Amino acid sequence: MGGDSSAVASLLTEGVVQIVATDAAFAAIKDDGSVVTWGQWNRGGDSTAIATLLAEGAVQVCGNTGAFAARKSNGSLVTWGSQFFGGDSSKVAPLLTEGVVQVCGTNGACAALLVDGSVVTWGNDEEGGDSSQVATLLTEGVVEVYSNYYAFVALKADGSVVTWGETSWTRQYTKHLSDVVQVCGSGGAFAAIKLGGSVVTWGDDWGGDSSEVAELLTEGVVQICGGEMAFAAIKADGSVVSWGDSRFGGDSLAVASLLTEGFTVATAMKNLKARLKRKAAKLHRMADKMFVLKVSMQKLRGQIRAG
Repeated sequence: MGGDSSAVASLLTEGVVQIVATDAAFAAIKDDGSVVTWGQWNRGGDSTAIATLLAEGAVQVCGNTGAFAARKSNGSLVTWGSQFFGGDSSKVAPLLTEGVVQVCGTNGACAALLVDGSVVTWGNDEEGGDSSQVATLLTEGVVEVYSNYYAFVALKADGSVVTWGETSWTRQYTKHLSDVVQVCGSGGAFAAIKLGGSVVTWGDDWGGDSSEVAELLTEGVVQICGGEMAFAAIKADGSVVSWGDSRFGGDSLAVASLLTEGFTVATAMKNLKARLKRKAAKLHRMADKMFVLKVSMQKLRGQIRAG
């Protein structure tokens, strides 16, 4: 299950900057951009088939239940592990050769955000691998992708969200959602912060239902963190609001007196709005660079043919 790394021990003595896991394997990113894996072979522990692609250039690795996806500095994406969890991305491979800026996973599927603001998905259809029903909404304008165990949420530059995955009720709650600046997932629910600091939740009862603390979530929320069956929200006054299953952190009353410091609502909201604008601007800049690069390559090919 990944507890024995002796086979790659010599590669793990220095330079490791991040470790990511599936349910039975690990992947370590090193400061030279290489990736080292170990653990159960069919859960991503064996990457020998794509070893040359993982020798350099990795900048992000995402792991779900049984597969890994590595984003490289040239914008390409490499996947390995179980085909049932997104380890085989061959069906969408032509779309993942350049321009990937983020990769995110549910239990059994993956989603890649491209520099042009579009999203590519693969893996278990029911857990988000199939985004065909919302495909027209994912061709442009996406600035970040979020996930829980079974579904994805794409945040767009205009503050709207697009959802897909196993949960059929998802789009009923989000199709009219606007002014969103941040989304967070738990095991089976989502929570979104809107401009002004209000929070909207949807999903299973253990996090998707925030009715018991609704009055505390109407303004001033600056950050949300999700556990398996609960959420915790930090407010601008430094207080914390939690909801969901009390056994999983949904009840923070016992330590409420220790969570009393914070900063101003105005500053917090300004920071959140600026964060969204920066993401959109970054995507536009990267798209411009990719366009210039493509034009240059086309000219070079033309010169080669002419020569």
